[in-house]
Amino acid sequence: MTNTGLLFDIQSFSVHDGPGCRTSVFLAGCPLECKWCANPESWLKKKHILFAEAVCKWEKGCRACKNACPHNAVAFAANGKPGISREICNECTTFDCTAVCPNQALKQCVKEYPVDELVAILRRDFNNWGSAGGVTFSGGEPLLQHEFLAEVLKKCHALQIHTAIETSAYAQQAVFLEIMKHIDFAFIDIKNMDREKHKAGTGIDNDLILSNIAALAKSGWSGRLVLRQPTISGYNDSDENAHKLIEFMNNNLLYEINLLKFHRLGLTKWNQLGKSYEYRERGQVDDEKMEHLQTLYLDNDIACYIGDNTPF
Repeated sequence: MTNTGLLFDIQSFSVHDGPGCRTSVFLAGCPLECKWCANPESWLKKKHILFAEAVCKWEKGCRACKNACPHNAVAFAANGKPGISREICNECTTFDCTAVCPNQALKQCVKEYPVDELVAILRRDFNNWGSAGGVTFSGGEPLLQHEFLAEVLKKCHALQIHTAIETSAYAQQAVFLEIMKHIDFAFIDIKNMDREKHKAGTGIDNDLILSNIAALAKSGWSGRLVLRQPTISGYNDSDENAHKLIEFMNNNLLYEINLLKFHRLGLTKWNQLGKSYEYRERGQVDDEKMEHLQTLYLDNDIACYIGDNTPF
């Protein structure tokens, strides 16, 4: 049993993360490193730093972070422009610089939450959800913190809170199936049906993901499962990929999929993490192509929803 979890965000009034109005809980840590990820700050299962250079007051002569950092991780170039050593900062545990930054250009990402503290937050939001809402656990990959997640889920069900999960299903099968016993609604992402293309885009192959989805379909689980695909031009928007996924769904008696439209909402966070973003100038799939892919699924008796147009 783990009484404390690592979260990088909690969002109330979420309306696209499952049925009704929900509170979305974002757990830190992810075994995938998707090249288009909207939440790259979720990859590390530890506290770390985001640096928003655009709002830094360095041009006004501010050096508060440099004076506060005990590890000499902050340096200023000859023109006064700041830079931080990611290697040093990723090992930091005190984050003194974030306490003195006058414009919050430096922010600590990831906070520890005891089980009972998180449940208290969910109980606070209870009246916001209406009859269909509840809590959605997202990430990162929430299954990486499965012991903490299981404790929270059990308390949620004891309080009659509807539970949902957004997951890659990348976990040991026994862990995955055990967690799913406490889940009422699930989004499971399939990035690509081709093993090697999946690995090229995410850093891991899809063997375990597909195996877990098939096992869940055969397990007698009573919840609702909607597969999802972030649809990315040149990566997984081909008819071939769609037909392979349709075959997989038919073989496992799965009949709902949500095709997510590509966006660059995570670009700012890639910059704040000092990471290079490959999809600055590519990835967008036009509406005509999205509707074509939707038709392929519909013609095979699979309910297919595009973007936020979801009857959840």
